[in-house]
Amino acid sequence: MRAAIITAPEKTEIVEVPTPVAGPDDVLVKIRACGICGSDSLYISIGGLPPHQGSMPIGHEPAGEVVEVGQNVRDIAAGDRVVINPMAIPDDIIGNGGSTGALADFLLIRNAVRGHSLCVIPEHIPFEVAALNEPMAVARHAVNQVAPLPTDQVLVFGAGPIGLGIVISLKSAGVKHVAVADILPERLDKALQVGADAVINSAVEDLPTRLIELHGAGDSLWPDRAGTDIYLDAAGVPAAINSAFGLARRGARIGVVAVHKEPVTLDLMNVMSNELTVVGSMGYPTEIFEVTEDIVDNWETYQLIISHTFDFDDLDEALRCVSTAGAADKVIITLA
Repeated sequence: MRAAIITAPEKTEIVEVPTPVAGPDDVLVKIRACGICGSDSLYISIGGLPPHQGSMPIGHEPAGEVVEVGQNVRDIAAGDRVVINPMAIPDDIIGNGGSTGALADFLLIRNAVRGHSLCVIPEHIPFEVAALNEPMAVARHAVNQVAPLPTDQVLVFGAGPIGLGIVISLKSAGVKHVAVADILPERLDKALQVGADAVINSAVEDLPTRLIELHGAGDSLWPDRAGTDIYLDAAGVPAAINSAFGLARRGARIGVVAVHKEPVTLDLMNVMSNELTVVGSMGYPTEIFEVTEDIVDNWETYQLIISHTFDFDDLDEALRCVSTAGAADKVIITLA
């Protein structure tokens, strides 16, 4: 079978490897779609992660069809369409330094358990949309971390795939008002399409003024604070953090799901005196299949997140698209 392997820094190849065979406790899945994550670009830039550096399989956002089921596996049948938990085996995470990756014709799910390793989805859900399950679980966990109430007003920084997933999750939870800030007009348009109540182009608009117009003024020891209850950083730039802390009212919550490659300075006097809650979000401890039902119920909205699809043979072009800033939202690889 074909598999995408990082063979050196900045080099990924599609190579022929043996097709796995399901053991008595395993399931073999024919991969039909797999998303490309920003972390894939990072792994490629450094030549992969140990212990598979220089020969690391990639891909951790898969959807596919079951083609082989071990005799001990229950509640899964050949022909089932499934989404997969890449972190089901913590010491062998799929596409994140583990021994297998999902950018391949087939993926072996070891010790397969329905509801833990994989989840069956209805036939009418396109495989490309189903492949959003993993990144949308990341977005759902970020929302769960800040525990929004229906009465809350929220500002999301960044309208990339995770930011858009956060918007959908917040609105699915019935949150009162969700605004999104970004500097790319096309991404802000997409945020409105997936359900944002308002958008702010922070490249041309004054963010504090606009946010106070939307959410009112907030109680604080300092002036010009917004009435926003929650800030979620899906942008990963210092300006987002600085803006959140510069606008946060007393008691506001600030969640960080974006990767920051450089340290950001915080004013702890601000944190203390305004009793701010700052919480990080990493992965999806319980959300990998919690989000699946929402994707099934609202798949046409989630589909809007996908900006490009490429055939597996066009992987190099897809990777270039992902690595070009602002060129794409979500890129999905499809496999026949």
